[in-house]
Amino acid sequence: MTKLEQLQTALQTTLGARLFDLKQAFGEVTIVVRSNDYLDLMLSLRDDPALKFEQLIDLCGVDYAAYKDQPWEGPRFAVVSHLLSVTHNWRVRVRVFAPDDDLPVVASVASVWSSANWYEREAFDLYGIVFEGHTDLRRLLTDYGFIGHPFRKDFPISGTVEMRYDPEQKRVIYQPVTIEPREIVPRIIREETYGQGR
Repeated sequence: MTKLEQLQTALQTTLGARLFDLKQAFGEVTIVVRSNDYLDLMLSLRDDPALKFEQLIDLCGVDYAAYKDQPWEGPRFAVVSHLLSVTHNWRVRVRVFAPDDDLPVVASVASVWSSANWYEREAFDLYGIVFEGHTDLRRLLTDYGFIGHPFRKDFPISGTVEMRYDPEQKRVIYQPVTIEPREIVPRIIREETYGQGR
């Protein structure tokens, strides 16, 4: 039995019906869990001796709107975590979908792994995913006055505000974006002698 098969067996045995889906691809195991089972399942992944995922390596938000340029069926926002077991020398990817697209809410795992604190703040800032139970959920990368969540696929590419220094007020000010959307088409050179010495 390979290491990945051992991991799959341990996950299925320990988590049972709480597993919504389990897939193996590209030498990695991905499990999908329901949002109401998420926190309890993450505790089991950390504490059960058969799994023992001591470290949260990464946690990020995902916006599945128009995923792979195709219409997406199902909830739009997900949280994806990568866990590492030093004891068993294996990894797992955990995906949980927020049930409500208008207000995506998922339980916080910052009390399970302290490293989740800033990862969850980043996912909140960039995707607008709210982590229930997080003790300090506030923006991390954008400015405090920033409106919207810039990694959402429906966020305008040029943004909604720009900042500039105003010499009259002697400070930085915010104003609506003044960039006009335009299509940039590269110039095609049709001269036969282009690039040759004259």
